[in-house]
Amino acid sequence: MAKAKKETKAVQDFSKYVRWFWIVFLGGIISLFLIFFLTSIFGDLPDHTVLENPKTHLATEIISSDGQTLGKFYLNDNRTPVNYSEFPQHLVDALIATEDVRFHEHSGIDARGTLRAIATLGGGGGASTVSQQLAKQLFTGVASRSTFGRISQKIKEWIIATRLERQYTKEEIIAQYFNIYDFGNNADGIRSAARIYFGKEPKDLSIKESAMLVGMFKNSSLYNPRPERNPVGVKNRRNVVLAQMYKYNYITEAVKDSLQKTELDLNYSPESHREGIATYFRGYLDGFMKDWIKNNPKPDGTKWNLYNDGLKIYTTIDSRMQTHAENAVQQHMPRLQAEFFNQNTPKRNPTAPFLDLEKEEIDALLKRGMKQSERWRHMKYDLKKSNEEIIKSFDKPVKMTVFEWKDGKASEVDTLMKPIDSMRYYKSFLRTGMMSMNPQTGHVKAWVGGINYRHFQYDMVKQGKRQVGSTFKPFVYTAAIDQLHYSPCDEFPDVPFCIEANKFGNPEEWCPKNSNGDSDYGGTRTLKNALANSVNTVTAQLIDKVGPQTVVDLAKKLGIESEMLPVPSIALGTPDISVYEMVGAYSTFANQGVYTKPVMVTSIEDKNGTILYQFKPETRDVLSEETTYVAVKLMEGVTQIGSGARLRHSWARNRQDYKEVITGYPYELTNPIAGKTGTTQNQSDGWFMGMVPNLVTGVWVGAEDRAAHFKSITYGQGAAMALPIWGIYMKNCYEDEELDISKEDFKKPENLSINVDCSKHESTSDADEDQDENTPEDLDFG
Repeated sequence: MAKAKKETKAVQDFSKYVRWFWIVFLGGIISLFLIFFLTSIFGDLPDHTVLENPKTHLATEIISSDGQTLGKFYLNDNRTPVNYSEFPQHLVDALIATEDVRFHEHSGIDARGTLRAIATLGGGGGASTVSQQLAKQLFTGVASRSTFGRISQKIKEWIIATRLERQYTKEEIIAQYFNIYDFGNNADGIRSAARIYFGKEPKDLSIKESAMLVGMFKNSSLYNPRPERNPVGVKNRRNVVLAQMYKYNYITEAVKDSLQKTELDLNYSPESHREGIATYFRGYLDGFMKDWIKNNPKPDGTKWNLYNDGLKIYTTIDSRMQTHAENAVQQHMPRLQAEFFNQNTPKRNPTAPFLDLEKEEIDALLKRGMKQSERWRHMKYDLKKSNEEIIKSFDKPVKMTVFEWKDGKASEVDTLMKPIDSMRYYKSFLRTGMMSMNPQTGHVKAWVGGINYRHFQYDMVKQGKRQVGSTFKPFVYTAAIDQLHYSPCDEFPDVPFCIEANKFGNPEEWCPKNSNGDSDYGGTRTLKNALANSVNTVTAQLIDKVGPQTVVDLAKKLGIESEMLPVPSIALGTPDISVYEMVGAYSTFANQGVYTKPVMVTSIEDKNGTILYQFKPETRDVLSEETTYVAVKLMEGVTQIGSGARLRHSWARNRQDYKEVITGYPYELTNPIAGKTGTTQNQSDGWFMGMVPNLVTGVWVGAEDRAAHFKSITYGQGAAMALPIWGIYMKNCYEDEELDISKEDFKKPENLSINVDCSKHESTSDADEDQDENTPEDLDFG
């Protein structure tokens, strides 16, 4: 009897457990249903339209003519999406093996993984699928710290994940996840990450590189591969990913073992507005786009956002030619600067870097510089300091990072310096401007506005203007050819020449001198020889015959918009003109008399590929084919027998000045080249304009202030300061045969009535080995 009672009690106890089990189970199901229901009703869940077009900030991409990304415009999100088809398979394999091995089996929620996570309280691994992680990245954001809040977020992620699975294919979900993730260091999305950490596009990533980037999904802040952050942790995490890839048969054990032994091998290339390729061009483009946005609203009347709307700007810049141009500047300018510093030590020049200035003039120059500085603006208008307080602050040493050329490369150094001394220090640096353009299409292929955009942001291609010196003379010669039908072989006396006062608005008699003063006269010269050797007296005779206004009118037709006074001295290059204008003007000569306005942007598209802007060529006939061909033949003489002959010869290898500053010599170019060197008074500016049939390139070199310059013309002439950049650039362009830069003759008109063969007029002295050295051009404004 007692035994029966015990059995009855045991059954009752078991029934109680079963009842409680069902209460808990059903209660859990009901609670879960209620949470889902309440979350869907009261929670902030995106509807189907938001799921179709999730809001992400996309950077504007700047694309070169050869399809490379030059840079981007962005504020916080440096993101440019790429399609799934552009991913290497091992990148996708690494993600699935590490983050969601059953990705292709579930519909947004991995039931097995979720149950395992609940049973082990997370100790057996996480349960989030790629779809859930995408939902978190797109819509829920940072995890809540409260338990209820995190549970609510998690349920939202489950709901959104299942919706995403219905809305998108598996491949689209993977692509979105790679594109949305922040990999740190301005690497938003897989494309930026691949470019910043490895300097390549996603499709070119190797297995170990893909594994490293996938490893960063765990925590990109913790697993930051930069040397000063956590490269060891990143390597360990990468090796975990490789192990997962082996575990799930994506790679062999041998591949896993070999790759785990390798280093990260980063090619860290930060992307910012002040770093990378074509920085000065991107600075120009920023202004161009802001003007375009101002005048071209969206269809709904709102303005485009340059930094968030994912525009694509297709430019004419060729990334290969841009690289050649920047490399040429980086090769030449450190050597030229080293010689400038050598000639301007305190012992050799107590007023360095300035020449021919008294102390009072230097003080006034620096004071003007103070008032134009950012430091003055900040203290004056933000901090409301008095002028006296601001001036005193310039004499107090402060910590700063300054630019320097170190071992022939652009670098920075931390130092303690007075702001006034830093101003003087920066004024001692020689700057440069360079632009290269196809004369037939007007497409600008390379644009270098200075030596280092981070420290010298003033663009010397289009923004800055300087006296052009003898590079202006071809306009005078061309006007004479056009109006008076002169031949390059026509001879003029090389004698002192004056234009009387008031003849062309000049208040005084104008009597320019040749480069070597009174000793440089006698005999006659052909126009070809006179231009080649920059003979001022012959140029003066020509402008006297055609008149300054004629020359000004021609220059304007050639695209020069800067102010030019119609006075005789313009013949020697007194106007301030930009490199941009000069290259456009010279391109008319290479394009048989047709001026084509320089083009930098060919089209603009929105993120969906809709064309918003397409350029229209602007051309006009300026000169006849015959006139321009004769002018070109004149300018060919500059590189044959004149101040540009060093582009061809090699006999000066052992000359000291060549070893010091003629970087890249000998160039030994043998193809037809037309051009002109230019040197302004006191060697303040050095120019070289050079042309081949399908490429025109202009280079300027000088300091910020005209008073900072080389003392001697040997180092300060255009053939020493600017021509080497042109020579290095063109030599590299010719070696890159895909660029198809012409080595052919300039096109000759069918019915040429002007004689251009001056061989019977050329004396042996024209071909002297040191002709371009004995008659260096100098500008005397008289």
